[in-house]
Amino acid sequence: MASPDSNDRILLTGLTFYGYHGVNPEERQLGQRFVVDLALGLDLGPAGRSDDLARTINYSEVYKLVREVVEGPPCALIEAVAERIAERTLAQTSATSVRVRVAKPWAPVKGMVAGEVAVEINRARRSVPS
Repeated sequence: MASPDSNDRILLTGLTFYGYHGVNPEERQLGQRFVVDLALGLDLGPAGRSDDLARTINYSEVYKLVREVVEGPPCALIEAVAERIAERTLAQTSATSVRVRVAKPWAPVKGMVAGEVAVEINRARRSVPS
């Protein structure tokens, strides 16, 4: 059972994939790189004390989930990509919360020579009334 005041996190950072998301037709046709960072909230004490993978989240599975979203059906907005990642992560893992950051390095912004644009969302598992 997760401690309600646990600040434990599993971090996956710099996950890089090629996808076809964007508003501009060129983005949908040519595609581009997307970089995803995740912070999964859950109590890591049971896994740390037992050294048992079954008591935590398998980050290989989370990587596959993120890859499926980013390399999957295109979205117009990276906000939608982030939302899909958050929804699937909460639905398919024992995480109680998730922070998702999706970045588009070298986004096609007029006048922008370098840099990136990104969105970051925070979502928590909704409690189901008993």
